[in-house]
Amino acid sequence: MTDREPFRTRIKVRHYELDTLGHLNHAVYHSYGEVARLELFERSGALQGLGNVAAVLLETHVVFRRELRAGDEVDVTCDVKFGSGKTFKMDSEIIKPDGTLAAEITCTLGLMDLEIRKLVADPRGRFEAAGTDLKVLSTAE
Repeated sequence: MTDREPFRTRIKVRHYELDTLGHLNHAVYHSYGEVARLELFERSGALQGLGNVAAVLLETHVVFRRELRAGDEVDVTCDVKFGSGKTFKMDSEIIKPDGTLAAEITCTLGLMDLEIRKLVADPRGRFEAAGTDLKVLSTAE
């Protein structure tokens, strides 16, 4: 267990992201997760040095806890969990500034070889070999 905080980025809820009930449309939660994932990959250096390999989202699941409305600001966290095999997990939370948990997102990702269109083995090792800062990607590192 670690006492380090996961990566986080702040996002403001925009009026055009609302549904007919006046709260954040369900699909936008996935978009917020993607924003945080890409910013995490950029900050850690994961977008450079992988050559012809890129991260690919294989599965995503959102649990909605509290509604978000226009003008709300939220922090979206990201924390990678490596295991064995070709995939890895990423957990995110969407949190209001007062600490209220608005949503939880869990994702399964892999690293795809863009020539043969297959997942590569050992994504953690590939990130490490590419010079990615694993301590930015994961609080478990």
